[in-house]
Amino acid sequence: MKNSTPNLRPNNPLLIGTPATRSALRVMLLGSGELGKELIMVLQGLGIETIAVDRYAGAPAMQVAHHAVVINMLDPNELRELILRERPDYIVPEIEAIATSELVKLENEGFRVVPSARAVNLTMNREGIRRLAAEELGLPTTPYAFADSLLEAKDAAARLGYPCVMKPVMSSSGKGQSVIRSAEAIESAWSYAQAGGRSGEGRVIVEAFIRFDYEITQLTVRHAGGVSFPDPIGHIQEDGDYRMSWQPQPMSADALRASREIAEKITAALGGYGVFGVELFVQGDKVFFNEVSPRPHDTGLVTLITQRHSQFALHARALLGIPVPSIERPLAGASKALLVEGHSSDEGIRFLGVDDVLAMANVDLRLFGKPEVQGRRRMGVVLASAKSVDEAKVRVESAHNKLKAEI
Repeated sequence: MKNSTPNLRPNNPLLIGTPATRSALRVMLLGSGELGKELIMVLQGLGIETIAVDRYAGAPAMQVAHHAVVINMLDPNELRELILRERPDYIVPEIEAIATSELVKLENEGFRVVPSARAVNLTMNREGIRRLAAEELGLPTTPYAFADSLLEAKDAAARLGYPCVMKPVMSSSGKGQSVIRSAEAIESAWSYAQAGGRSGEGRVIVEAFIRFDYEITQLTVRHAGGVSFPDPIGHIQEDGDYRMSWQPQPMSADALRASREIAEKITAALGGYGVFGVELFVQGDKVFFNEVSPRPHDTGLVTLITQRHSQFALHARALLGIPVPSIERPLAGASKALLVEGHSSDEGIRFLGVDDVLAMANVDLRLFGKPEVQGRRRMGVVLASAKSVDEAKVRVESAHNKLKAEI
């Protein structure tokens, strides 16, 4: 039986064996997108055997993992069967669409879930995490209400006022999220939320619209040596999904202090070791909690070019029980997502301008290798570093403009 205390290293030294042998230290990734791909490459650099799991074949992390498995991760029986067969040393969820209640059971049976099964289970549902933040921890949030029907949604919007925001309690990447500017728009927002929910039709959260100055991700690293904070990451989201990010986000000392206090409280309540992405709204010196992801964050892709150890390297060290001595950021930087829209064929997607982008100084590129596009999909990210954030933003925009996709 494995250590029953989640994510805590035993007193004896960390032992890393050899992949594909009985001595191997094995990590299973549940969800195999672009964030998981970066994490697996870090883990393999440490000699760890990796298993990438997703609902479809050829997902980005599968392309670099030692093993790839396709299952329905929302099916608790399939998930349990796989984990009992493979018996990984660490289970690392990368997405929300997982039978998280089964992970709670497996953790109680001795498996290590990163950062913890409680964190993964609570953050899958916006109701659970919002009630924890606002009602149990007393963190500042926007006013909100939950609704199970169109009539309840109309009542909630009337009480909160316009504009307001409606989201499914279970969704990701902005699916089903919309801003409601008048009572006439509620029905269409309700229909959109029902279509965008992760588990189909269901409960929604309606939130008062806050006019913030900017929003940030405060990456928070919980590790054997304590809690560490990289510099805050500013970002732009459209339709609830990341478009551009930069580091560091300029902010007042009071706002920065409040951001880190909120981040430490919410992540302490969730527990475990690893990187958390805490999303916050900032209004002057006031800071409001929005959401938290118990894993590296898409806006944190910028750390690939700004930090000595990216968020993925920090996540790997933390989950292994290794203290993080310091987080160095030699330069400012910016990232911009490459969105591709359309419907691809079996021939896949081709990218033009890669050579022009990589010929630029202080610019890097990740093409994720996703096998298809059906609608709109994030297929890569352009990264740029500079002495200042403003210079990095200009550079990343220039590089992004050189890159084209053909479907």
